[in-house]
Amino acid sequence: MQGKVVGSIREAIVLSGLRSGMTVSFHHHLRNGDYVLNLVMEQIAALGIDHLTVHASSLFDIHAPLLDHIKSHVVTKIQTDYMSARLGRAISEGAMEEPVEFRTHGGRPSAIETGAAPIDVAFIAAPASDSMGNCSGKYGKSACGSLGYAFPDAMHAKKVVVITDNLVPYPLVGWSIPETYVDYVVAVDAIGDPAGIVSGTTQITRDPIGLMMASYAVRVIQHSGLLKDGFSFQTGAGGASLAAAKFLKDVMVREQIRGSFGLGGITGYLVDMLREGCFETLLDVQCFDLKAVESIRTDPRHMEISASHYASPTVRSSAVDHLDVVILGATEVDTDFNVNVHTDSGGSIMGGSGGHSDTAAGAKLAMIIAPLFRARLPIVTDRVTCISTPGRDIDVLVTQAGIAVNPRQPELQDRLKQAGLPVVPIEELKTAAEKVTGVPTRPAHGNRAVAKVISRTGELLDTIYNIPRR
Repeated sequence: MQGKVVGSIREAIVLSGLRSGMTVSFHHHLRNGDYVLNLVMEQIAALGIDHLTVHASSLFDIHAPLLDHIKSHVVTKIQTDYMSARLGRAISEGAMEEPVEFRTHGGRPSAIETGAAPIDVAFIAAPASDSMGNCSGKYGKSACGSLGYAFPDAMHAKKVVVITDNLVPYPLVGWSIPETYVDYVVAVDAIGDPAGIVSGTTQITRDPIGLMMASYAVRVIQHSGLLKDGFSFQTGAGGASLAAAKFLKDVMVREQIRGSFGLGGITGYLVDMLREGCFETLLDVQCFDLKAVESIRTDPRHMEISASHYASPTVRSSAVDHLDVVILGATEVDTDFNVNVHTDSGGSIMGGSGGHSDTAAGAKLAMIIAPLFRARLPIVTDRVTCISTPGRDIDVLVTQAGIAVNPRQPELQDRLKQAGLPVVPIEELKTAAEKVTGVPTRPAHGNRAVAKVISRTGELLDTIYNIPRR
C-alpha cells in the first residue's frame, strides 16, 4: 500500500519533525495491554530526542519503562488523567524534577482544544487503519472499541501518526477518526494485547458488604425522584458499582422504566441493560471489557463519542451535562464530602480522577460507594490526603454502616429518611470506622511538589507532595 504508509515508527518520528522539548501524546484505550507508548518512546530515545512532555490520557503499569526515560531526561514532564501505582510510587518518591499535571477526562480535551496543553505529535494506536489513516478501534485482532480519548489529539495535534497492526484496503468502512487529520501510518506486528483492556475489577462483587452497599445505592436512586422514563446513568467498573448496575437493571426491567442513555466507560453490564431495554442508547468514550467491544462493533445503538463530547467543559455542551445519576468510588472521603482517588492512604499516587470529577460536576445525583474501612484504615477522614473531586459536587456517600447525605441536599436527605434508609451524619460514619480501626496517623510527606491536581475547568484543586523512599 502507498498513501501515507511509512516503513517504521522511527521513520514516522523523523518525518513528523519531532525535536527535543516538544510534546507527544498517547491514548489509553488498550489500557494495561498497550504496546504503542513503549515502542514509540524507545525509538525517540534512540534518536537522541530528549526533554519531552508526554501527554497521555492515562498511564498503566505496562508503561513502567517511562521511568528509564525519565532518568535519562528523554522525558522531563508528564501530563495525564490517571497513573497506576507502579509509576505513581516512583513519581511520589521524587523521580521527576517537574510535577506531573493531572487533569480530568473532560479537562484534558478542553486544555488541548483551547491551547493550554498543545500537542506537537500525536501517536494513535489503531486496531484497524487504511493506508490514508482512516482508523477505528472496533475491528482487528487488537480491537478495543471506542477511540474516544484519541479524538482531540487527532484533531488538534500539529502532526498525527496512526500505528496499526491491521492495515486494510482503502477506504476502511466504519472509521472513527478520518484521514483528514492523519499525516503518517505505520504498520507493526502488534499494538497491544486486548486482554489488557480488562485491567482492574470488572466483575460483580460477591462480598456481602459490597452487595449491601449496592442494594442501598439502588434504593437511593429509586427514592431520589430521578428513576423514571428518560433516566440517564453512569457507573464505574468496581465490584460494588457493577452490582449496583445489575440490581438497577432488575428494578428497571420489573418497573418497565425506559432510560435515555448509559454513559462513560462501558462495561458488559451496561450492554446487558441496553439489550434488555433499560436504555435507548449507550454513549461510549471507552470500552472496559471485551463484551463492550463486541457490542460497539455490532449494535448501532451503542455509539462512540469523543472525550470532548463526553465531558469537556468548554464545548457548547457535553454528555455529562445531561446525566441524572453517577456511581463513583473513593480512596478517601472527608467530612466535607471531598473525595480522593489520586493517592493511597500513605500519600502515594495510585490513580487519578479520570471522569470522576467531570461526572460528579455534571450529574444531578453523584453517589460514592465505599466500605467503612479498607485494610483497617477508615474511608472517612477529617481531611482527604488529596482533593480529587470537591465536596460541593458529591451528594451521597453509601457505606455498609449507613448513608450520609451532603447537607447541601436537604430535600434528598428527607426523601431517603422517609423511605426508611439508614441516613446518618457523615461524622457518625467516621466515628464508627475509627472505633474499629483507631484514629490513623497522617501520612508523612516532604515539601517538594510531585504532582498538581487540576480541575476540569483548569483550576488548581490540590498539590501532591513527595513521600519517603521505601
